[in-house]
Amino acid sequence: MINAKLAAKPHPHHQTTVKISQTVAFGGKEVVIIGGPCTVENTEQMETVAQKLSPASVNALRGGVYKPRTSPYAFQGMGEEGLKILAEVRSRYNMPVVTEVMTISQIEVVAAHADMLQVGSRNMQNFDLLKALGQAGKPILLKRGLAATIEEFVMAAEYILSHGNPDVVLCERGIRSFDNYTRNVLDLGAVAALKQITHLPVIVDPSHAVGKRELVAPVARAAVACGADGLIIECHPEPEKSVSDARQALSLEDMVDLVDSLKPVAAAVGRSILEKVGVGLEPTPLCLSAA
Repeated sequence: MINAKLAAKPHPHHQTTVKISQTVAFGGKEVVIIGGPCTVENTEQMETVAQKLSPASVNALRGGVYKPRTSPYAFQGMGEEGLKILAEVRSRYNMPVVTEVMTISQIEVVAAHADMLQVGSRNMQNFDLLKALGQAGKPILLKRGLAATIEEFVMAAEYILSHGNPDVVLCERGIRSFDNYTRNVLDLGAVAALKQITHLPVIVDPSHAVGKRELVAPVARAAVACGADGLIIECHPEPEKSVSDARQALSLEDMVDLVDSLKPVAAAVGRSILEKVGVGLEPTPLCLSAA
């Protein structure tokens, strides 16, 4: 039994819905698809991504601007300049934006430009950050830690909930194991378990789970089949040229094909893929600075 006072289901059929725009919400009958590159590289890149994905059933854009990298010499992201690019594309194509926040000092500026703030795997137990995100005023996408148990994952969400933010979406992205053929080992059993344990929406990141683009599609379909409320998938106009995670990024054409292939899977389990709905976003200021 997990001792979560706020994240635990009060009864078996209780399900929280987390809205990131007037038309996009996690936790309902419709499966939400988030797509985009690992890293925002320039305006042209994000314009191309949004132009290709916005007519498809891709409901939100992802793109990192603050990047936690294993090597200090690897590209660390564009920072606030990248946030401005995301906000401009968001406004032009009416697609909500998800991007990662790594430190408390970044929360204000990221929240001013994005619709959903992501906590990466490495920060799942950064408790000071989680507490601060409880006051962020924006929905939070919380990724499972590299070696976190299900209980540790749920209790990390509890930190955010207990500090005032009810809008938390959990993301299973695989955990480390002895096997290194895939980047991580995707725990779809955890998805099914979390749907029983907690009322929070649960999505899956197949890109970081498998680390190889040719494995993303079958794993994504399996995630929808086992009850995931959404997917967050990496794609790029020229995957081989991506400045980070090139090996796992889909082409934009393959991304659109994958989304189409998910529709009969969702229907088979009594759900549907959220169709294109490019309306209802509030305008976002483009030039706010961090505190």
